[in-house]
Amino acid sequence: MIKRQLEAQVALDLQEKMVLVGGPRQSGKTTLAQIFGPKEAYLNWDDPRDRARFLKLDLPPTDIWIFDEIHKYKQWRNHLKGLYDKYRKEKQILVTGSARLDLLRRGGDSLQGRYHFLRLYPLTLDELGKGAGQSDLEQLFNLSGFPEPFLSGSSRKSQRWSHQYRQRVLEEDISSVETIDDLGKAELLLLHLPERVGSPLSVNSLREDLGVSHRTASRWLQLFERFYALFTLKSFAARGLRALKKERKHYHFDWTLIEDQGARFECLVANHLLKLVHFRVDSEGRSMELSYFRDTAKREVDFTVTEKGRPILFVEAKLSDSEINPHLRYLKRKFPSTPAFQVHLKGKKDFIDAQDNIRVLPARKFLHEVSLLLDQGS
Repeated sequence: MIKRQLEAQVALDLQEKMVLVGGPRQSGKTTLAQIFGPKEAYLNWDDPRDRARFLKLDLPPTDIWIFDEIHKYKQWRNHLKGLYDKYRKEKQILVTGSARLDLLRRGGDSLQGRYHFLRLYPLTLDELGKGAGQSDLEQLFNLSGFPEPFLSGSSRKSQRWSHQYRQRVLEEDISSVETIDDLGKAELLLLHLPERVGSPLSVNSLREDLGVSHRTASRWLQLFERFYALFTLKSFAARGLRALKKERKHYHFDWTLIEDQGARFECLVANHLLKLVHFRVDSEGRSMELSYFRDTAKREVDFTVTEKGRPILFVEAKLSDSEINPHLRYLKRKFPSTPAFQVHLKGKKDFIDAQDNIRVLPARKFLHEVSLLLDQGS
């Protein structure tokens, strides 16, 4: 069984407050939650019997209550507030859901000060163990980091899972909480987005293709992000850089949706970096952010990590061990003290460029080392 990175933090946070765990559907939240209590402690809103027990407060006599998908109930916040205020000295409460639970708080934050929020994302190379190597990385690349398709070891099963997953996100997760007037066009948007990974996202272009308003296309994109169908990055901006601040790029948690191999690898690296950054934000309260760089001269670097607005890491992702991206050199020269890396999936080169002190190395090495790099940069 794969030990999830979040397990120790959940255990620690449960000692202080209730814990909300959000993340993409089928990323392992239920499996993680069930580690912390017996089977009878787990109630799922999608199960009619569990839903009735939750509403009637007919709760199990266990030391912990685990509630899954209860954000689909309009009064879930007040319901939880009442339970926590009454039983916080006696019970631990763990809540999981396939949505940004920290953003689903209409009408004020009735849970303020009562919870810790953590995000569980799909598997990354570091979670497979220190001995995980090139074959493990290629399996992630080909099958995705979601536990079910990854552990199946089958491309056919992975493709089938991915097709069903995309439909369920829209029809079961988003539609259970939000109203979408034209579900067909929303699904069409979700189908076309993987083709645009790696390029700045133009809402105008999307709305023209779909024949909907700018407002509608923007709202659908926000919903896709809130329910973990995708995530977006803004452009890194700092003094002396003519960055295009309004342009955003997007990536999918299921990178197997992307047919172009280079864009898929970029998406895989984006997922690894986002997971590491968000873990530090959620568990340590650090002001870290993952972004990318693009300026008015069309210079572009895949990823930047900042802390309190200061760059602490630059990363360029390449399918093979090609020449160093001149745009990475440009950014490195602007911030010479910031570590810069060009990582490749299929090459073998591993060296430090003497000209600009840029490290070129295989992705499997970088993804094992990057966690330490982020801590050194703080």
